[in-house]
Amino acid sequence: MRWRQIPGILLIVLFPPAGICDESLDAANAPLTASFLSLVPVDNSTLTGKVMCGYQGWFTCEGDGAGRGWFHYGKGGTFGPGSCTIDLWPDVSELAPDEKYATAFRHADGQTAFVFSSMNQKTVSRHFQWMRDYGIDGVFVQRFAVETFRPAGLNHCNTVLDHCRAGAKQYGRLYAVMYDLSGMRGGQIDAVIDDWKRLVEEKKIAKDANDSSYLHHHGKPVVAVWGIGFNDNRRYSLQDCKKFVDFLTSDSQYGGCAVMVGVPTYWRTLTRDALSDPFLHEIILSADIISPWTVGRYGNLREIERYAQETLKPDLDWLLIHEKEYLPVVFPGFSWHNMKPESPLDQIPRQEGKFLWKQYVEAKKAGAAMIYQAMFDEMDEGTAIFKCTNNPPVGESPFLTYHGLPSDYYLWLVGMGRRLLNQEIPITESLPQRN
Repeated sequence: MRWRQIPGILLIVLFPPAGICDESLDAANAPLTASFLSLVPVDNSTLTGKVMCGYQGWFTCEGDGAGRGWFHYGKGGTFGPGSCTIDLWPDVSELAPDEKYATAFRHADGQTAFVFSSMNQKTVSRHFQWMRDYGIDGVFVQRFAVETFRPAGLNHCNTVLDHCRAGAKQYGRLYAVMYDLSGMRGGQIDAVIDDWKRLVEEKKIAKDANDSSYLHHHGKPVVAVWGIGFNDNRRYSLQDCKKFVDFLTSDSQYGGCAVMVGVPTYWRTLTRDALSDPFLHEIILSADIISPWTVGRYGNLREIERYAQETLKPDLDWLLIHEKEYLPVVFPGFSWHNMKPESPLDQIPRQEGKFLWKQYVEAKKAGAAMIYQAMFDEMDEGTAIFKCTNNPPVGESPFLTYHGLPSDYYLWLVGMGRRLLNQEIPITESLPQRN
């Protein structure tokens, strides 16, 4: 805060903390929902009251330096009409020329369609700016275990993690590492443990006292391990998972973490998408925060309500008894037609935001104190909440739109969900109105 005296007037001018507003919030760039409070760095000492998004960060382009081609954009190395995996098209209207990568797709007016690369620091930082502008707390940075076993994949994972760390610092947001074990084979967990050791030794991830952006909970840095206990024929074992969780919680040099575990929707009853092995409960009891994956488990408003009554609330009660914390997952809709053509486009419709808002309402009514938002940038499964265009390319590959809603609508709605979670606005079944 600074002041200067003008005769007869005491003028007080407030400035946001240094480093938090490195780019000017002029009228052309700042959303109408931005407020001074969004410029205050998020408290990194607790997950309580937070909305944290999943951040894939796995999109690469020809010419972006990753050497991976159109990773998570194309099929078989080809990204063009009829050969793509994304169901939403990113809004690149705010991106600078050095953030845009030309594709073989064309818009209806014949103009070249562009996408972004997660390897571009400027773009990742822009994503964190959007989080700040709309009041979203931060992200769990996905770190895919199998990618860290190969040089190109490891370079990709490390680069995106570095970008997220820098973006979180620049815009006063939070980040935390989330290991996704999908695709891993048995006997590879030691390599994952070694990867965490390298992060601590070489980057001081979660162990840097000066890193005010790394998420903590109850005095411990948070690390997530996703993919524990699913019954979809995974080749790693529950014993592998337990070894990793115990290492992160208890190792004298690299542990001391608050571990969040990503588990199946029906982990408590050990049914449906979960292994029917009681050892899963032993792993859950050795962790700190439990986050059941619910994407695709319900598809309309009535099913959301039934899930909240029959599963979410009993889950929360079970964990309360066992003194564990609960991080429910919400998602805006779902579609992966271009990746899996046998699945319909717009498989779980967003209903112009009603589907997502209903999940926030039911989670709050059930007593949830924190939320995992799936996902910030996931265009492959159509769960992205960042800016996507209503003017996607035309041609052989069909794309979803936001049905005429502004490209920032879901960023705004998630910000409102955070306000709901923190009782800054009342619980209402109807969508909040945007001024």
